[in-house]
Amino acid sequence: MKRVVPIIVDLVCVLVFAITGRASHGLDATGVLSTAWPFLVACLAAWAAIILVKLKGFGWREALIVWLVTLIGGMLLRIVSGDTAAWAFVMVATLVLGADFWGWRIVYCLVKRRSRPA
Repeated sequence: MKRVVPIIVDLVCVLVFAITGRASHGLDATGVLSTAWPFLVACLAAWAAIILVKLKGFGWREALIVWLVTLIGGMLLRIVSGDTAAWAFVMVATLVLGADFWGWRIVYCLVKRRSRPA
């Protein structure tokens, strides 16, 4: 049950990435969905791998797996489905998804560490 939280947070990060990216190009539900779906599928694949190797979801290994699989898998799915993956988009996705997946885990670890009794 504890894994559900990081899975949901990661999927929300992907949705926020797609929504904010599409906002600069005209925000509509179809556009957001067309941008998000490859990354959502890749993120779920990353989580399948994390579950198979019995990681918990909150650590740096999980952040690395989710980041790389979501980024690379999402780009490959975009290309295979006939969409584009311009270098500018790849760079923005790399930075934003990395900041999202690593960022919330860093905050979680800091809060958890602070809440431990001394």
